[in-house]
Amino acid sequence: MARENTNTQAPKAPEYLAWHVTQKGEKSYWNKVGAAWAHKDGKGYTLQLETCPINGRIVLRAPLEDTPNPETEGGA
Repeated sequence: MARENTNTQAPKAPEYLAWHVTQKGEKSYWNKVGAAWAHKDGKGYTLQLETCPINGRIVLRAPLEDTPNPETEGGA
């Protein structure tokens, strides 16, 4: 017998998006790799990565209403 999903709430949007940032010369390249959600008790976050980069850095940024191309943001 399959378990029924009793959660009637819509999925909550992430509080942060995770970006893998690499630098080549003076240019930064941003690729979205995951998202982070706050714990209900407010004492931590769950980070869900779709991929795990082996170089560069991971930057957490609050999502924007109209998400522009992060390459034009100016880097972190």
